[in-house]
Amino acid sequence: MAMGLFLDTSRVILSRVKDLRALTPKRHRVKGKWGYELVGPHLLSPGEAVLRAATHPKQPPTRMALQHFDATYSAQLGALWPSIRVALLSERKYGALLNHFAHNLDVEELQARGCKDFISNGEAFMFPASADHRSEFRPEEDSSSVSTVNHGGGSQQPSSLRLSPNIRCLVFPRGDVTRFRPARPDKFGLLSYYLLDAASILPCLALDVQESHTVLDLCAAPGGKALALLQTQSVSECPALSRSSSNSIQSGFLCANDSSVSRTSRLKRVLHSYVPKALLTDDKLRITSFDGTIWGEIERNSFDRVSSGHPIIFILLLWRHTNLIPASLQVLVDVPCNTDRHSLMENDNNIFSRSRIGERRSLPKLQAELLLAGILAACPGGDVLYSTCTLSANQNQAVVQQAVQLAEEQHGIQLQVISLCPLTQMFSNTFHFAPNLHLGEMVIPHLAANFGPIYLCKLRRLT
Repeated sequence: MAMGLFLDTSRVILSRVKDLRALTPKRHRVKGKWGYELVGPHLLSPGEAVLRAATHPKQPPTRMALQHFDATYSAQLGALWPSIRVALLSERKYGALLNHFAHNLDVEELQARGCKDFISNGEAFMFPASADHRSEFRPEEDSSSVSTVNHGGGSQQPSSLRLSPNIRCLVFPRGDVTRFRPARPDKFGLLSYYLLDAASILPCLALDVQESHTVLDLCAAPGGKALALLQTQSVSECPALSRSSSNSIQSGFLCANDSSVSRTSRLKRVLHSYVPKALLTDDKLRITSFDGTIWGEIERNSFDRVSSGHPIIFILLLWRHTNLIPASLQVLVDVPCNTDRHSLMENDNNIFSRSRIGERRSLPKLQAELLLAGILAACPGGDVLYSTCTLSANQNQAVVQQAVQLAEEQHGIQLQVISLCPLTQMFSNTFHFAPNLHLGEMVIPHLAANFGPIYLCKLRRLT
């Protein structure tokens, strides 16, 4: 009897309520059990569920990077951007930097697979002796009016770019996307080649390191460029402290520095896998972990530290305070940057992560400070090579302009921009170079030769 009354009452209530959903507040977002969101008032099947954040949609860093590049590079590069974009989103192409310290170079096997040394092939395109032009950089001028090539001659003295015969890098032909096999160790445990973006060799070639040169790699990790510099064998001949009658250091010296302790550890592992122990000595190679932006301050205080027996003193910092004068001091400043390819392909350690917004925005300031520190470390007549792996003009040309201006205004240092046209002419069959850059050169990615991006600009300290 009671059950019948309950059913009758229920029928009355249901007949008066046409739509039960009217009693339920409408929710457009319902968080599912596994973090899925359901859209609309209905419970959707798993296949219809929409993957969104519980409150506001959060895009992965790779997507944020792509949106940023689309907005920035489409304006900067114009019609070049669509093809560069496709290449950046495709698998990059590698080169094999041959390790001359290893005894089994696997050269014949690589050549049998179609690899060629792009450096020796490029040298076939001999450039005239006057191809390396120089011009004085004038910071007060507008960037569009600064000329890096002086065709008029005048007081400029042209010089040719010499390439070390010891640096060799094998690449597969244009359009060939064959992958390299992992390098094999020789009987001493040294690997026969190092895989890297072949365009990243260009800064080392442009620096023109020769025998007896003293070199500072200010931001050396993970170690590819430091290894390329060591392939010049400029530090392998005689002890770094041997003197001649002119009191000059007769053997080269390389200091590889990086501010990150973890990255410096990786740098050490790389060098220990490729370089004999006989060269991993403090009189030939020093690996350090200092803040590169205060390198000039370290150099100014080096004499006091030497006199007090401080253990972290470098031979290359003593030249102003002793009669050991290096034949030359070359500085490579390969700065942290947007790392365009990594930002588009990897979410881990991505500079476009929300937690690194401040770090990314401060990159141009950090880059200018590092380049200025490199300029201060160079001796008059020495060269400074600035490089990045980004297309961003704000992190490339703009940084060079700012650092040159600061060097003149704050330190009275005059600098000269060295044209890298000979380099682009030699390797135009291997890489695609951006046209009409007013300052420096840049390798741009292309599907047929998917190297880069790599920007490089060479400065010579005059005073």
